[in-house]
Amino acid sequence: MPKSKRSKLVTLTKTQKKGREGKEVLFNQIRDALAVYKYVWVFDVANMRNSFLKDVRREWAGSKLLFGRTKVMAKALGLTRESEVLENLSQLTKYLTGAVGLLLTNEPPETVKTYFEEYVKSDFPRAGQIASVSFSIPEGVIYSRAGQINEADDLPLPHSLESTLRVQLGVPTNLKNGKIVLDDEYSVCEEGDVLDAKQTRLLKLFGIACAEFKVGLVAYWADGKVHEVDGLPSGREMKGGEDSDDE
Repeated sequence: MPKSKRSKLVTLTKTQKKGREGKEVLFNQIRDALAVYKYVWVFDVANMRNSFLKDVRREWAGSKLLFGRTKVMAKALGLTRESEVLENLSQLTKYLTGAVGLLLTNEPPETVKTYFEEYVKSDFPRAGQIASVSFSIPEGVIYSRAGQINEADDLPLPHSLESTLRVQLGVPTNLKNGKIVLDDEYSVCEEGDVLDAKQTRLLKLFGIACAEFKVGLVAYWADGKVHEVDGLPSGREMKGGEDSDDE
């Protein structure tokens, strides 16, 4: 009986572990940068957006901005006095927890602080994030910027969106004279809610960009000393670079 052409033996012996290779690249990038730059910063990111992070990288092209496994970054800096690359650099590793990265630069601390204090970008929230505002759709005809300033210049939502609002997003709408209307005010979210996918779609539909991408400076190393920036952010736990990342 001839062998089935659908049955094929695939060998995986030549498959490379890209994860380990990536960790080695990150480790070497940090070690190389430590020989070039005078300041090593730990920063954390609120509402991560790759597009905004790329902008920061571009504007800090003369420095080195690295984001990756916290355990790898900690090992590159040195977890102990015996393994640290520079004097007291291991003391910086306790801040490497959560969504953090490293900025290695020769720019003075005041320049770094000023830039990141001013760099704030608005975007639409994602599912799982906390609502920073309360938002409701008013009763009556639904406009594209419902309940917002200058809505007098808005146009009603296209009637073709009525089934999307009612069936997919759970808003109790109906059509009257070709316009989407609500008989009663509809609450989309309250400040402090954990947003789900339907809520984030509605916020985006009505142009509620209530998520802020910003980089928070946590601490930095310079001349053998580690300096905290205005204390630790709320809820930050220092664990010496340990987190849930795999080795």
